Amino acid sequence: MGGRIGAKVVVGALAVASAACGQGDGAPAPATGPAAYEPSIDPTEFTSVIDNPYLPLLPGSRWVYEGESEGEQERIVVTVTDRTREVMGVTCVVVRDAVTIGGELAELTFDWYAQDAEGSVWYFGEETAEYENGKVKTTEGSWEAGVDGAQPGILMFGTPEIGVPYRQEYYAGHAEDMGQVTQLGAAVTVPYGAFEEVLVTEDWTPLDTKFLEHKYYAPGVGVVLERSLKGPKELVQLVEFLAP
Repeated sequence: MGGRIGAKVVVGALAVASAACGQGDGAPAPATGPAAYEPSIDPTEFTSVIDNPYLPLLPGSRWVYEGESEGEQERIVVTVTDRTREVMGVTCVVVRDAVTIGGELAELTFDWYAQDAEGSVWYFGEETAEYENGKVKTTEGSWEAGVDGAQPGILMFGTPEIGVPYRQEYYAGHAEDMGQVTQLGAAVTVPYGAFEEVLVTEDWTPLDTKFLEHKYYAPGVGVVLERSLKGPKELVQLVEFLAP
């Protein structure tokens, strides 16, 4: 690839950082609008085989998380399927994410990911539905890169750097999550086990300035812990992990 896609995203992220003003708690306010972010996507530079050490998404992998969100106990089961979906000409792996609260399905999402030649994991959209009393309440959070101005984002760089803001997704007014790496080489303990060399990100969205969270990524496993810093209290920890 010669660094074409990765370089464009990093340069855009640095431009966002230099133009930003603080939101509090270290979260910069990103530039917005389609002109501010439009990565060049070459489908030949992507693969659906995702082996980034901090976010491996190989078919058959399964993570189970438990925790508290807005005062309720929740259980999240994430499974990498053997299915793929083509988005913007890129073959993406499909990941199933099911959230249950009190034993009842609250949300079911199918996310689409691909990895570029530099090892960065890109997020190309999601098909999601929130449930109430066993029936679909809304599919409002769904979006697809390349449709209605939506653009893919990066969830994990092949070579992570501290303090560089980046877009994780972009669908104006609907999905504008941002992130930046705040720590490398951290240590954390969750019910599933103790981990070292953990990467920590700070995630936020300009759509809700009261929201800010930290995510912890362990090598060879992926996300092991999520905790809120601002907004509704949330603490989600890895309790089971099955590698393919």
